Amino acid sequence: MTKRSVKHDTFVIERSYSAAPARVFFALSNKEAKSRWFVGPDEWAQERYEMDFRVGGREINSGGPEGGPVHTFEALYHDIVPDQRIVYSYDMHLDDKRISVSLATFELMPEGTGTRLVLTEQGAYLDDFDDPSMRRRGTEDLLDALGASLTTDADADA
Repeated sequence: MTKRSVKHDTFVIERSYSAAPARVFFALSNKEAKSRWFVGPDEWAQERYEMDFRVGGREINSGGPEGGPVHTFEALYHDIVPDQRIVYSYDMHLDDKRISVSLATFELMPEGTGTRLVLTEQGAYLDDFDDPSMRRRGTEDLLDALGASLTTDADADA
């Protein structure tokens, strides 16, 4: 029998990007733009990616290393204020096991000609399948990838 447990954690990550809030919001809300940075490690294959960006809409992103396990992010959008705020809840699954449930809030604020992004995440990490410090590190890596995509996309636009 599986030992049941839950760890609760909240973390806040801030990033400054040279892109305007509208560009950062676009990278968070457009399926094609988000697919350029919201991905697993290079050696992972993506199995499924769907995005219905609206209040009540869902996003599903799954994939993983060859031979498994499959990692699945499944989100529900609760609040969207264009160029300012996105709030969603999401489950993470490892194959058929739910490993966490989280509430994430992205706040975008003008900072000079760029954007200050503040991400607050409140999570319940289930049955020792996931760990808050690992989630924070993975989220930091994703926000770094977001920053790199904003730079790359800006170079492509030039």
